[in-house]
Amino acid sequence: MSGKLYICGTPIGNLEDVTVRLLKTLRAVDVIACEDTRHTIKLLNRYHIKKPLISYHQHSDQHKENHLIELLISGKNVALVTDAGMPGISDPGTRLIKSVIKAEIEIEVIPGPSAVIAALTLSGMDTDSFVFMGFLPVKAGQRRTALQKLQQESKTIVFYEAPHRLENFLQVISEVMGSERQIAIARELTKIHEQVFRGTIEEAQEYFQQNPARGELTIVLAGKVAEIRAASLHEIAAEVQQLLDNGMHKKEALKKKAGEYGISKSSLYNYVEKNRTLKD
Repeated sequence: MSGKLYICGTPIGNLEDVTVRLLKTLRAVDVIACEDTRHTIKLLNRYHIKKPLISYHQHSDQHKENHLIELLISGKNVALVTDAGMPGISDPGTRLIKSVIKAEIEIEVIPGPSAVIAALTLSGMDTDSFVFMGFLPVKAGQRRTALQKLQQESKTIVFYEAPHRLENFLQVISEVMGSERQIAIARELTKIHEQVFRGTIEEAQEYFQQNPARGELTIVLAGKVAEIRAASLHEIAAEVQQLLDNGMHKKEALKKKAGEYGISKSSLYNYVEKNRTLKD
């Protein structure tokens, strides 16, 4: 009978961000496949766990992957961990997971901390929907092309970036998206020096020129705001009335027109209520 692969989310910084289930799993498996044994051993030592470690990272060859599959087929249970966060998210663990699925071996996920979700909640931006891009291409041309494809994206966008590439990232994104776009840059999440910068791209460039970033970065970029068409609130209210006359509910009509004109629904609602311009 085959063993099971456990996809284990690990702390993104603070080693106390572990779950009881994660610790139970790491103690129960036969072997742990990890991105960097030197990094994982710190977590294991913190909780007095002793297990065989096998390095599995982006430079691992097919032989290493085959070896892990063979262990699973032989009945061994394997925990897959990355240096921080969830395996498979901007991480080579995806290759192993796909191979295990293809081999019809059982998989179980042990959820854990996520830099993406942590940064989103700290950013203060819209979190109803978002786009996760991970690391952009290193080559300048490919990086610019990737950002150009996101110019019209209205959802919040999340990136990973290395500190030594932040200056270039901000320069290119300023040229492509405009310097006034809102951005939040989180570093050292859950660690003692956790920091979140919030402001425009231009303000971020000025700040990080004076305060070079350290540690892995999670960058949250506001989506493109709909362009405001030139029209008075009176004219917009008249368009809302047309929607009402066609049978649309008042709340939905206000939401639709507020979105089209790039204004807040509350502002439009307050105007029409104050002036009593709408008839239900």
